[in-house]
Amino acid sequence: MSSTSRPPDAVVTGIGVIAPNGQSADAFWKSVREGVVALDRISREGCDHLPLKVAGEVRGFDAAALIEERFLVQTDRFSHYAMAAASLALDDAGFGRDAPDRPFDIGVVTAAGSGGGEFGQRELQKLWGQGSKFVGPYQSIAWFYAASTGQISIRGGFKGPCGVVASDEAGGLDALAHAARAVHRGTPTMLVGAAEAPLAPYSMVCELGYPEISTVEEPARAYRPFTSAACGFVPAEGGAVLVVEDAQRARDRGATVRASIAGHGATFTGASRWDLSREGLARAIRIALDEAGCAPEEIDVVFADALGVPEADRAEALALADALGAHAARVPVTAPKTGIGRGYCAAPVLDTVAAVLAMEHGQVPPTPNVYDICHDLDLVMSRARPAELRTALVLSRGLMGSNAALVVRRGGESARPGRA
Repeated sequence: MSSTSRPPDAVVTGIGVIAPNGQSADAFWKSVREGVVALDRISREGCDHLPLKVAGEVRGFDAAALIEERFLVQTDRFSHYAMAAASLALDDAGFGRDAPDRPFDIGVVTAAGSGGGEFGQRELQKLWGQGSKFVGPYQSIAWFYAASTGQISIRGGFKGPCGVVASDEAGGLDALAHAARAVHRGTPTMLVGAAEAPLAPYSMVCELGYPEISTVEEPARAYRPFTSAACGFVPAEGGAVLVVEDAQRARDRGATVRASIAGHGATFTGASRWDLSREGLARAIRIALDEAGCAPEEIDVVFADALGVPEADRAEALALADALGAHAARVPVTAPKTGIGRGYCAAPVLDTVAAVLAMEHGQVPPTPNVYDICHDLDLVMSRARPAELRTALVLSRGLMGSNAALVVRRGGESARPGRA
């Protein structure tokens, strides 16, 4: 493709995080870099009797201090996280809080897997206990997967292309790719991310149907992927939103380019078919590398899916070897999510944030609670590892069978000449 016809680069200029280990990008990075473990016993009301005991909760989050009352009353906790993260991302990117001068230049896309279970449960309890007249009008929208996209766009006055990826975990990476492609097609700015709030009793009962979920009661032992003690994953709430822009537009307005979304690949291999995920994930990696114009040996760090199920962990390690060849045994691999839990669609978005920050700071963060592994991976454990990081690979697989890979480059880095 010639330089005159090449689509604009999609770059990250703003990051907003609401996570169990920090409610800003800086706080999140400090915790991730230091390997802080935020997993703990679930404290939400009505959850004591359930077999799921450990999760990554966002504690101390004050929605009323961050979001206007008119939005709070019609939205679930997962949208509160998303709206708060969006505001942080816009501030980080240097956009004002007022309505934009060019509203059609800004679009919104989010991913969601669990929807608004807490709000929905509350209204259904009113229906069953008091009758239909006591059910609020917002029941019809607050639980919906698209609620966060809608509320972010309404609150900000954004009228560009909007959408939602209703999917399993890998949908978080698919949403980032969707935003990048919107920029390639001419939308100057996209807000993109995912937030989840799956820790209400109703949502947790649904999650108990996943055989991959961990019911271990000790936080330090509940989520240990790539080890002989792997016993499943621990769920989490929270999420992240990024501002993704046309690179030239970003530079014209003086924004800092933090990273670029270089390549994405996606496949589908079936629910809980972890044996098949080897081939599917390897294929997604190859597609992402090809789109990025990136050779396997150019990958400087891998942020692993790290499900915590022995069969799935083995398939991921083998997929890396299949896609990266000999480089798979040398490249540093990390899974910071073992310290905060696996937040469904939000998990790979938080991993992407961690990848951007790792490249900025030149450190590969550790994999908390993992000290010995039974796979041929250079897994970073115990403490952060200094490294020159230009290109990161983020991986995600969903419980329903999606596989996705995303190549992210450090701000200022570009594809090798001749490979774009």
